[in-house]
Amino acid sequence: MSGRVRVLLADDHGAIRAGLRLMLEQSGDVEVVGEAGDGEVAVRQARALRPDVVLMDVRMPGTDGITATEAIVRDGLAEVVALTTFDLDEYVVGMVRAGAAGFLLKSVGAVELVDAVRRVAAGEGVLAPEVTRRLLDAVAGRAPLGHAADAPDADAEEDPRLAALTARERDVLAGLGEGLSNAQLAERLVVSPTTVKSHVSHVLAKLGVSSRLQAGVLARDLLG
Repeated sequence: MSGRVRVLLADDHGAIRAGLRLMLEQSGDVEVVGEAGDGEVAVRQARALRPDVVLMDVRMPGTDGITATEAIVRDGLAEVVALTTFDLDEYVVGMVRAGAAGFLLKSVGAVELVDAVRRVAAGEGVLAPEVTRRLLDAVAGRAPLGHAADAPDADAEEDPRLAALTARERDVLAGLGEGLSNAQLAERLVVSPTTVKSHVSHVLAKLGVSSRLQAGVLARDLLG
């Protein structure tokens, strides 16, 4: 992605927003275009400012991060990265289902934060390494994502969502289920990152999900 990355900060603690702003703006290519102390303001700001990325606190007074993320993702206003202390509760599960592009711990360092924002703005999801598989394991097996009904029994015919994928797209889906990045998928499949990005887009469209995190959850449900 070329040019500056425009970021909106949504957290009910002003000190946290100030810290995030400082880390981001020291990078030289990330601009904080707005701040919000609750989800309702975050949605309004996203509509008005059209940032590339929203850093969204999961728990906020009034309209919480889940509801705000659903609105932002549904209207295609920005990519959303959830900020959490990460205790794998229903709030975190809700953020996945709302379409968050990734998760970062609030204790994230400046280098990791800036890298995550750049990657999400370029169309790649992010997960803090400490929580990748824990998150996917926690969410998989709950109510299915996407447009289809319950996942099939072992003896049932192949799920139509899988049947729509090519062999290479299944490989990509399996990698998403492991929490692999585009670069890691490219290395595994011996293709370019650009080709991986194209495959990921096709997988998301065919599965009827809005984020690679949701696709990763489906991979756990459908591929085991």
